[in-house]
Amino acid sequence: QVQLVESGGGLVQTGDSLRLSCAASGRTSSSRSMGWFRQAPGKEREFVAGGNWDGGRVLYADFVKGRFTISRDNANNILYLQMNSMEPEDTAVYYCAIGVLGLQVGPTRDRYRYWGQGTQVTVSS
Repeated sequence: QVQLVESGGGLVQTGDSLRLSCAASGRTSSSRSMGWFRQAPGKEREFVAGGNWDGGRVLYADFVKGRFTISRDNANNILYLQMNSMEPEDTAVYYCAIGVLGLQVGPTRDRYRYWGQGTQVTVSS
């Protein structure tokens, strides 16, 4: 089993920065992809960013390019999402996820096997 615990969410203002963390424990592997999704009220959960950390491939959703950066501390099994120049449209619950073993990183939920409980991010205008 794998457990994921997100932290770092909160209330910020437009233009502010926030860093989310996701601590992974259990049967994790650096060969699995890891990523971040988000879900705003009344909307579908959507891909934000993800990476295959053993191969160095990283993907970002178009709406966050240049503002968000995903990174991973492999030694401590922590995934980060640095969010800069935040906008009210970034308000959502943010989830980290670990991919299905053997699959490359991708933007669809079916590529991810384990999910955290989420952390709320609210950006005020």
